[in-house]
Amino acid sequence: MNDRIIEKGKDLIAALGGEKPSLFEEARWVGTIMGWSLKNDAFRTSMLRFIDVFPSLSTPFLFASHLAEYFDEREGYVPPALRFAARLGAHGGRLGSAVLSKAIRYSIEKLGKQFIVGADAGNAVRGLTKVRRQGCAFSVDLLGEAVVSEDEAEEYVGLYMALLDKLGPGQRAWQPLPGPRDEGGQADLDWGFAPKISISLKPTSLFSQARPQASADSVAAMLRRIRPVYEKVIEKGGALCIDMESFQYKDMSLEIFRRLRSEYRAYPHLAIAMQAYLRDTGRDLSLLLDWARQEGLTLAIRLVKGAYWDYEVLRARQNGWEIPVYTDKAETDAAFERHVRMLLRNHEIASLACASHNMRSIAAVLAMAEELRVPRDRYEFQVLYGMAEPIRRVLLKRAGRVRLYCPYGRIVPGMAYLVRRLLENTANQGFLRLMFAEGREAGELLLDPGRQAKKGEDHGLHDGGASEGGEGLPPFSNQPPADFTRQEERELFPKAIAALRRGLAKTLPLSLNGVDRVTPETIPSVNPADPGEVLALVCQAGRKEAEEAVEAARRAFEGWRETGGRERAAYLVKAAAWMRSRRHELAAWQVLEIGKQWDQASADVAEAIDFLEYYAREMIRLAAAQKLPSPPGEVNHYLHEPRGVAVVIAPWNFPLAISTGMVSAAIVTGNCVVYKPSPLTPVIGHHLVEAFNHALLPPGVFNFLPGPTEVAELLIDHPGVSTIAFTGSTQVGLRIIERAAVVHPGQRDVKRVICEMGGKNAIIIDEDADLDEAVPAVLVSAFGFQGQKCSSCSRVIVLDSIYEGFTARLVRGAGSLSLGPAEDPAFFMGPVADGAAQARILKYIDLARQEGRVLYSGEAPEGQNYVPLTLVEEIRPEHRIAQEEIFGPVLAVMRAKTFEEALQWANSTSFALTGGVFSRSPRHLEEARRRFLVGNLYLNRPITGALVGRQPFGGFRMSGLGTKAGGEEYLLHFMDPRVVTENTARRGFAPDVR
Repeated sequence: MNDRIIEKGKDLIAALGGEKPSLFEEARWVGTIMGWSLKNDAFRTSMLRFIDVFPSLSTPFLFASHLAEYFDEREGYVPPALRFAARLGAHGGRLGSAVLSKAIRYSIEKLGKQFIVGADAGNAVRGLTKVRRQGCAFSVDLLGEAVVSEDEAEEYVGLYMALLDKLGPGQRAWQPLPGPRDEGGQADLDWGFAPKISISLKPTSLFSQARPQASADSVAAMLRRIRPVYEKVIEKGGALCIDMESFQYKDMSLEIFRRLRSEYRAYPHLAIAMQAYLRDTGRDLSLLLDWARQEGLTLAIRLVKGAYWDYEVLRARQNGWEIPVYTDKAETDAAFERHVRMLLRNHEIASLACASHNMRSIAAVLAMAEELRVPRDRYEFQVLYGMAEPIRRVLLKRAGRVRLYCPYGRIVPGMAYLVRRLLENTANQGFLRLMFAEGREAGELLLDPGRQAKKGEDHGLHDGGASEGGEGLPPFSNQPPADFTRQEERELFPKAIAALRRGLAKTLPLSLNGVDRVTPETIPSVNPADPGEVLALVCQAGRKEAEEAVEAARRAFEGWRETGGRERAAYLVKAAAWMRSRRHELAAWQVLEIGKQWDQASADVAEAIDFLEYYAREMIRLAAAQKLPSPPGEVNHYLHEPRGVAVVIAPWNFPLAISTGMVSAAIVTGNCVVYKPSPLTPVIGHHLVEAFNHALLPPGVFNFLPGPTEVAELLIDHPGVSTIAFTGSTQVGLRIIERAAVVHPGQRDVKRVICEMGGKNAIIIDEDADLDEAVPAVLVSAFGFQGQKCSSCSRVIVLDSIYEGFTARLVRGAGSLSLGPAEDPAFFMGPVADGAAQARILKYIDLARQEGRVLYSGEAPEGQNYVPLTLVEEIRPEHRIAQEEIFGPVLAVMRAKTFEEALQWANSTSFALTGGVFSRSPRHLEEARRRFLVGNLYLNRPITGALVGRQPFGGFRMSGLGTKAGGEEYLLHFMDPRVVTENTARRGFAPDVR
């Protein structure tokens, strides 16, 4: 078969006659740009980024300044024409900028027209009529499917309906495309079997809140909007293809296709795109074929290579998940041929649309179809509009059934599509580049990909930002969060929650000196979504138990201090293994006890594991005495000494992660710990007792002491305590610092306070920001876990020129977020922590109405502890809403005149914890790096979700004492440095003198 495929391929290539696609014809402007891109990767990156940002450049000045920033000749290869343009932009004044912006806009719009059939439905119909005159069918796709609100999703439904209404009358003037003479067919259909109208649709364009963890609800919501569109397609006698998107939506897309195909079983013109680069596709196709046979239905499959390769690899590596795509191009090509054979073998129930420009892949379809005697109405060829024109013409002559995939829409939302197309065509392994730009020989282009694919390639997990491991330990790698694209992961969460509910309301004891202690006083721990549901009765410590805990820790200290750093690290690794084995149970407790959503709870558990693993390795690094510069006859060593008894006072918002981080840092550095969990999350806090019991930690090293505020004050004041680690509000943190400064009788240490406090975190939205990215990032940063993170965004500072557009989308996006119990993944937000938090936040919402104008305030569900998501504008830096930490879902929207003013406002509070900027100006991003003064600054991404080892977390000013949890310096705060100097000279002789 391989010989037959090569023979077919050579025939196809020969038929091209040396003709190049317009994209690679350097005599044309588009070809010139492409030629420049192929010569230099740095220029290619700058060009693609400039094309991406250009729709947002609303003034000549913005055009000129960005051109100069992106094409600075000092950064590498810049073609002479663009070098001149960049200089003109930088120095040409107002007139030069205006002329330049007009010329550039015209050129890029011309480039866009290369790939986009029309800017609106009317233009699209005219463009599609031209396509049909050229002998090709079409499938039209509406650009800009990134929706951030349900209003936008409804708009897309309306756009699809309007397009179909335009196409309906238009098709009456179109003559059917002729089919093979030797095969029957219907006279009014293209080629005798295909509708004249075909549209492609991405399901997420019709539902803004699609999330893998809420797969069933997302599918139901998308189907509600797809059904009327499909019914309109049927009414017009057309065809619909469900486009496959990124991997996280794959299973949803397949389920939507099955449901539609089954519900409208009498109408066969429904297709689904399948991506050959996905490792799951072979299995998915096999299951789909089995399902079709059982249901007595036919299938239509559009087989593509896949357009999101870079995104899939990046996302998997960032999260430490298995990479879902083949990482070798030849593997994808080989998989494509396997899938082609599977479909052609099943041609009695499956039709194939081969969507590829690769001559080897096209030849494989033709050769296999001949071998398997597949009727011509069971396969067709598809190519992208505006690309590979010579290939299209050859296919028309050889196969006679060519369909163009024709995007239509405005250039602004179409930029993402355009950039993807340009990336594909300039990729090093892209077939069109190899053939038309590099002129590779036919024999090389047609090699069997199955033989070329890398064997034994590592497709494992990314190192997650690996750091050096200690002796006997591999390098540190972040614990992957739950991957809800996997069905088994989606099923484990509700099972874990149900299992917990079978054993609620048990009494939770203290743990002193390794022994459980039951006290007469208990308080209930409750579910904030249903305060009547008691999760456990938690024993409370008093003065007596506090004294015993400190004494137990003090007695254990001498032995623990003498335990080697490597041995102490081993206890942390064992505790991490226990948490990893129970991660669903630990996450389920967070869902019930503090109202964290599935993904938030899973991330908290993963971070707790990270702290244990990371600090274990850090201790091994610090355990060895460091040799300092020493002259002959002298040896100097630098080493670290544990401080003694550490009190850890934990917050409720990251009840396992932050608790684990503070406790494990103190323990691994040789201190003994008295741990007071938050009164709102004591059950989660008790998991540390279980983890360290599993690790067989010696008695007294870790003591669990839930209790009232008075107990915390006793511990802070205790003369036997040397270190206090606290995370929580600034108000409480400052009181702790003040109390710890008082020296009590018998006290031997100046108490050290390790303190992470609050924030009033801002995100700046620059005038060139990508709102498709910025709006969702602000929403998740502000309202993820109900805005109850110290890193949550509570101010968004928007540049004047894009203020109206941004706030309109922000309000619609906020209005699309649903509120309800966290255990139901359909809800984006849940209850706040307790009644006190609810009352405090509601007072701030009242204040917001006084200081500004409420843009949006949603409906809170019935029941306790819910508050409405609220956006308030007309806020200035002097307002309390812009200065005070609210710790809830209230976002101040501020309007700045310039980027300079936005930076001043961002720095205008007493806090300095986290911040963010959305900008596509390299100069502004560099300015933010220098002048946006926060502990953690995030550029063009959400500002929550710091990972251990990657983004050491902590702020300064009133946000804390400058410590960085999850970083290399953190353990040093729990130890005192020492220097030991030895005189090695004896009677004038030194062993190292030579």
